[in-house]
Amino acid sequence: MKRPLCHPVTIGGKTIGGNLFLAPMAGFTDMPFRSICIAHGADLTYTEMISAEGLYRDSDKTADMMQRAPGETDYVIQLFMGSTTPIAKAVEQVQPLNPVMIDVNCGCPVPKVTKTGSGSALMKKPQMITSIVQEIKRYTSIPVSVKFRLGWDADHVNFLEFAQAALDGGAEALTLHARLRTEGYAPYAHWERLTELGEYLDKKGEHPLLIGSGDLFTAKDVVRMLRTTPVDAVMIARGAIGNPFIFQDVKALAQGEEALQLTPQIRTEVMMEHLDKTIALYGEKSACHQFRKCATFYLKGMRDVGEAKRMLTKAESRGDYLAVCQLLTTPLGT
Repeated sequence: MKRPLCHPVTIGGKTIGGNLFLAPMAGFTDMPFRSICIAHGADLTYTEMISAEGLYRDSDKTADMMQRAPGETDYVIQLFMGSTTPIAKAVEQVQPLNPVMIDVNCGCPVPKVTKTGSGSALMKKPQMITSIVQEIKRYTSIPVSVKFRLGWDADHVNFLEFAQAALDGGAEALTLHARLRTEGYAPYAHWERLTELGEYLDKKGEHPLLIGSGDLFTAKDVVRMLRTTPVDAVMIARGAIGNPFIFQDVKALAQGEEALQLTPQIRTEVMMEHLDKTIALYGEKSACHQFRKCATFYLKGMRDVGEAKRMLTKAESRGDYLAVCQLLTTPLGT
């Protein structure tokens, strides 16, 4: 019998209730955002990229980024590093938090990360990911996953070799963001490579959890990836910013039901809930500045939002955000 599109998955002997994951995104997937996504159907959430070097140096700020969000029973801590040096101490700090997995970032294309040999720079040294995974597993029984790209550039497309290197180290899960490092986040992700990776793993008799990433902006995109590629789970990134509803919408569409009709009232209520959680963590002044980058995404799909967007660029207080919500939910002519 063919399994349903949305289904439980097993990671290291632990069953996760579903296969819709919130991706790690620097500057976005903090505790408030993860909490909002869980409330709207995310089955597993990832922290922002955590510097293993920062943990090695006992950075309190780095350690704070690993704390669980309210209601976050299962989560993944994503680490980035360019060598094995900081791993022992980093794992020592991760271990008590008992994440479902430790994920190694080998996909970030940002120069300030790659110049340290971390992120997608590791794609140039497949042997290093073998050593990194082996070193993590030396200190913990927590499952290890690896997130990576197709390669460093068009002349070095080595995702199959890299996947094998991660498995050789003992990785239990693989996440492929189906773009090259040089492609950044530009359209379009090469989903056919997910199929190529799936076929490679079948041929080799390898059975890690296979997670797909790239161009998952709508619930329909997610359903299409689940239907047309061999992935076991999906990792939703930018498609969830300002749209935590995407998780529940995928589940509805996968069952042949209609997605939630998002009225301005629903959007603004969830936006304020997200803001309030952000204020509780960072304080009102800092939160209201930080939240500007996320708030505008909640307006996507709404009509006549020019003035609201202008107001958001200057929002300094919770009251400023409430004024935006009032503008968006007040019928024209009243």
